[in-house]
Amino acid sequence: MANKAHQPPHLHLAEVTASQFLDIWKHFDADGNGYIEGKELENFFRELEMARRGAGVDPSNPIFREKMKEFMQKFDKNKDGRIEMSELAQILPTEENFLLCFREFVSSSAEFMAAWRRYDTDRSGYIEANELKGFLSDLLKKANRHYDDQKLQEYTQTILRMFDLNGDGKLGLSEMARLLPVQENFLLKFQGVKLTTEQFNAIFAFYDKDGNGYIDEQELDALLRDLYQTNKKDVDVKNLTGYKQSIMTLSDGGKLYRGELEIVLCREPIV
Repeated sequence: MANKAHQPPHLHLAEVTASQFLDIWKHFDADGNGYIEGKELENFFRELEMARRGAGVDPSNPIFREKMKEFMQKFDKNKDGRIEMSELAQILPTEENFLLCFREFVSSSAEFMAAWRRYDTDRSGYIEANELKGFLSDLLKKANRHYDDQKLQEYTQTILRMFDLNGDGKLGLSEMARLLPVQENFLLKFQGVKLTTEQFNAIFAFYDKDGNGYIDEQELDALLRDLYQTNKKDVDVKNLTGYKQSIMTLSDGGKLYRGELEIVLCREPIV
């Protein structure tokens, strides 16, 4: 059994606060890549079992493996064999805080994108840290959740600790979207098909036939279908419609300019 002094924080609690949730996340996402996976995942499940049962567990025991398999079937919503931040929020008993709002009420990526667009005024794919409080307040109001200034400040500071890792005062869209439920986070769907700057420029030029600097919804539909087929991914028409609607939320009156599409399809926003 592990020494109690070295056990991860807060797993034994009846419920965890936003700040405690972050401590747990950072403890298990040891390499900081945004997932609890591989050995990290085994360690997490072992420690969770210890915290809940109050006794040691043996990862080499077949019963442990079977329990872990059942656990992943229940909580690994997108079946990718790893745990994302929004999935962890479903596993841990969180207090009535912003994590719950993202998990249960800010369930539409289009809603999230609409709020983002209001603050990412230069379409860079980032919002400034000093704008974050307003962004969170907007989302919580949409969820019919109204918090006093002290609570809102706590959530803002927790988000900053989560995502402003280099301390530059900027928060990225793809990072913030990790708080959305997995099935609603359309940005996750494009992780396997991220484009380089050169690839993006070529694709955008192909679909922007008249060279006016934007594409419309029909052109976006064709672009996404081609992108999926090129990367040998199955096209689910229902899901594709949802992704398209979420991306078009970034558009300006139905005109999706290259800056908006860069945020979704490129590894890094083009500067």
